[in-house]
Amino acid sequence: MKTAIIGGGAAGFFLAVNLKEMMPEMEVTIFERAQRVLTKVEVSGGGRCNCTNSFEDVTDLRMVYPRGHRLMKRLFNVFDYQSAFAWFEHHGVPLITQDNQCVFPAAQDSHAIINCFLTLARRHQVQICLGRKIQSLDALQDYDFIAVTTGGSPKGEGLRWLADLGHEIEQPVPSLFTFQVADKSLTALMGTVVGQTTVMIPGTKLHASGPLLITHWGMSGPAILKLSSYAARLLAEKEYKLPVSVRWTTARDSDIENILHETMRVHSSKQLPTFNPFGLPQRLWAFLMTRSLADRWEVRWHELGKKDVNRIVNILCNDTYQISGRGTFKDEFVTCGGISLKSVNPSTLESKLVPRLFFAGEVLDVDGVTGGFNFQAAWTTAYTVASAIVSKLS
Repeated sequence: MKTAIIGGGAAGFFLAVNLKEMMPEMEVTIFERAQRVLTKVEVSGGGRCNCTNSFEDVTDLRMVYPRGHRLMKRLFNVFDYQSAFAWFEHHGVPLITQDNQCVFPAAQDSHAIINCFLTLARRHQVQICLGRKIQSLDALQDYDFIAVTTGGSPKGEGLRWLADLGHEIEQPVPSLFTFQVADKSLTALMGTVVGQTTVMIPGTKLHASGPLLITHWGMSGPAILKLSSYAARLLAEKEYKLPVSVRWTTARDSDIENILHETMRVHSSKQLPTFNPFGLPQRLWAFLMTRSLADRWEVRWHELGKKDVNRIVNILCNDTYQISGRGTFKDEFVTCGGISLKSVNPSTLESKLVPRLFFAGEVLDVDGVTGGFNFQAAWTTAYTVASAIVSKLS
């Protein structure tokens, strides 16, 4: 029996290795259109590969999978994050869980994952064909099973041949990206990091929390990347020109006002820019005071009036900027969209239209926020496909 895997990325290798471990007699060939494999794994997590997450802070999968959370809940019964953690450690890749619940190789190097896959592929005699672009099943007539693991297709061309077979395609659009903000007064603060913020798209329920980084082009950091994932389709529809609102503190509105009044009482003679009661970076605090009070930003605390306090509360809770475009997050990106989940069997990920054709990884309309959730989707869907192929032969 022979299986062809189209795509030499994370899902493709995980599928190949697990299929060979479940059924050693199966001949498995990976077809990769590029001249290298696992390139996205190599750059992920800043070269460290955030390979999964502890899910400790996840109470509902829709928090981390804006698209595909129901499918992931079902498939976690087959292979979940605990299974992935155990799998890598069993195959010689010790893992560590950071305080933010992101899981990395203990070596802090993505090559720990890459070398594991390549070593296992060689051991199990998985064939790897580079420079082979497959866009027709006619080229694979000698294979009993075919799995498509080609990853995201940002412009959609790579999915056309699958659409021609009758599969429904959810229009691919980028996800997990930074925001360009054409406000020079903000970008002058590049390098400033705020440990905990909430960002939102005004007029919607879309919001995300986490650290925020001000860059020379606008805004980045986990909070922005999460929001870009939740709002991927809306942002694409509006051509990446929407307002974004930032809440700079975790304190409640009433608490913010109380803190301001207490500061006015205890530190009355100090100037606003020199005393910051919310622990924000000093440059950012001074900037926010200029935004709220304009040329009066250097007044002393006791000189603040009721309207001044209201303005400061508003800027801390609802500081709004205009997104002027989409940035990129180094070489990492995720595509929202792909093969519609309506076109696959939710238990096996086999095509409903073409028998013995399967899908795994980002080619499916499943994507997650930053934090290791997309790799977990790759492991879970790939393992599901490997198990389904074996079950068909049992």
